[in-house]
Amino acid sequence: MPARTLILLPPSEGKALGGRGRPWSPGTMQLSELDRARAAVLQALGADHPAVSGPTLPAIERYTGVLYRELDAASLPAVARRRLAARVLTISGLWGAVAPRDPIPHYKLKMSAAVAPLGRLSTWWRPQLTGALAERVRGAVVWDLLPIEHAAAWSPGQLQPRHRYTVRFVDAEGRTVSHWNKLLKGSLVRWLLTTGVTDPADLADFVHPLGYRFDPSASRLGDDPGSLVFAQG
Repeated sequence: MPARTLILLPPSEGKALGGRGRPWSPGTMQLSELDRARAAVLQALGADHPAVSGPTLPAIERYTGVLYRELDAASLPAVARRRLAARVLTISGLWGAVAPRDPIPHYKLKMSAAVAPLGRLSTWWRPQLTGALAERVRGAVVWDLLPIEHAAAWSPGQLQPRHRYTVRFVDAEGRTVSHWNKLLKGSLVRWLLTTGVTDPADLADFVHPLGYRFDPSASRLGDDPGSLVFAQG
């Protein structure tokens, strides 16, 4: 039986405006155990913050940045869309963890922000998010595509994944890619959802049009966490 999979993504700076759903309320998102924490962040932001009363869209439609454009969820085959709904979570400074179909309003709030009286959001979220992710992470293959500020919002070492892999793209000289990083991650996530791959050994079949391929010699598959390197060549 294939291992359960969890793909962790950051949110995007770019977000679609407007919405067709009612404003956020408890009980409308997955991981409903985070609702009290979500309400606490909204309260700290104040009643005038747009996220308090703004109309909502499914998160996968709200996020429009480079990673999500490359993922292009709307064009995924039906089986890949089902995997998207079941396997992907976005780690957010406002919502903690967001599933693709969760209705959320337009907002701007960095995970690295300090919000009185909560303090730095990554630190404030850490115990709550770690607890909420426990059942999804336990025994799963976790593809951790989070940048540093979002990775600080949970404690994977306290949980029990089957494997956790971070991902890095490097150019032909071995330097970490920054400019194309989000585009490349979006392409990788789309491939993972389309193929259903859970084993890094199968990444040999992933080839990005910009020339990036899985480099097993530079990757660390036996470490905890493991590191998956995609090199341009």
